[in-house]
Amino acid sequence: MKRPAGAAERYLEQYEAFAANGARGAPPWLKEIRATALARFAELGFPTTHQEDWRFTSVAPIAETPFALPARRAVPATRRVAPLFLPVESACRLVFVNGRYSEELSSADGLPRGVRAGSLAAALESEPQLLEQHLARHAAYAANPFGALNTAFLGDGAFVHVAAGVEIDAPLQLLFLSAPGAKPTVTHPRSLVVVERGAQASVIESYAALRHGIYWTNAVTELVVADEARLELVRPQREASGAYHVATTHTLQGRNSVLRFHPIVLGAALTRHDIVSVLDGPGAELVLNGLYLLDGTRHVDHHTVIDHAKPDCQSHEYFNGVLADAGRGVFNGRIIVRPGAQRTDSKQTNHNLVLSEQARADSQPQLEIYADDVKCTHGATLGPLDAKELFYLQSRGLSSQQARTLLTYGFGAEILGRLRHPGVRDALDRLVHGALETPMHRGATL
Repeated sequence: MKRPAGAAERYLEQYEAFAANGARGAPPWLKEIRATALARFAELGFPTTHQEDWRFTSVAPIAETPFALPARRAVPATRRVAPLFLPVESACRLVFVNGRYSEELSSADGLPRGVRAGSLAAALESEPQLLEQHLARHAAYAANPFGALNTAFLGDGAFVHVAAGVEIDAPLQLLFLSAPGAKPTVTHPRSLVVVERGAQASVIESYAALRHGIYWTNAVTELVVADEARLELVRPQREASGAYHVATTHTLQGRNSVLRFHPIVLGAALTRHDIVSVLDGPGAELVLNGLYLLDGTRHVDHHTVIDHAKPDCQSHEYFNGVLADAGRGVFNGRIIVRPGAQRTDSKQTNHNLVLSEQARADSQPQLEIYADDVKCTHGATLGPLDAKELFYLQSRGLSSQQARTLLTYGFGAEILGRLRHPGVRDALDRLVHGALETPMHRGATL
């Protein structure tokens, strides 16, 4: 892929307008981060397929499309937004339209004492010292042009802070809505979730669209799970069929912490999700558990890095993909065991169910081990539905299509079964089951 002339330059011009229109009130440290990130994006430009990390995924459609920042729009009707939340009892429901917090559409009445959830922009004004410790400090952008671009345009998004020792039973729902216009638009949603020592929380980070259109979501999420804390984060991505979704999620865990992260991809024409997880305290445990359903010519690329930086940590990574039509799935999973990270226990699997001859899956599991007392395994599989299992189900009275749907559903249910919150698990189960009963899910819009 040849980099189009002016592909990066248009975003440099947009930044000037962004900085002059409301971004000047940011604290000095954030202004410095933005400027550094913009300069880094200008140096890197858009990646090409000549680069190793991008050789299976071309971002030419993003680079060549003249995306612009969306104009401020009227608040959509609540009746159009409510069905896009997962139907579970929630501690709060926060809505972000084109990356900006919408107070009119949000409800945070159920938050217990010690929990803050709302606008990132508001938090920057009210408690900049707390945000300075974490915001843009974990998600590195030195080698990530999309992360750099998001950081340059960092203005609003979601901020969740759970104080030490606080436990929340009901999940917090963050809904990022795209409202594309007549021309292609780009938004840069940002999320920061901090769960302090000994706290426990469940968060749903959803992405969907109010209407069809050509748009690009360029998201960055930072998760900080302190010592003894527990966090389960579910990330259903249901963008519209013409959307491009590029995301970076960076997680940092302390001593004896537990993080269960479930990225679920059901939408967008092109999805790229870079996940970097650092186990930075002895005894930390990570479950990274993903599912992607592809049809048409949809393309999904997961690049994951699990960094065992301290001893006695566990990581369990599972990604399952269902590929129909000419869908293409890419998985690159890298596990790093640092010197001194003894007694590491790490497992990684990537299974792909291929439902057509045109579908394609590329899997690249990697291990880098610099310690000698470890248990590390990885594996990948690729194949169609089992003919014997299909025959058995049809011999019991199911039609060919019913048998295929049931076996495909079971393949995805393996991933959903690892969700701890029963209400969220049931809601996603219905969502995935419904998607498989249609010609594969093509994005959630109303």
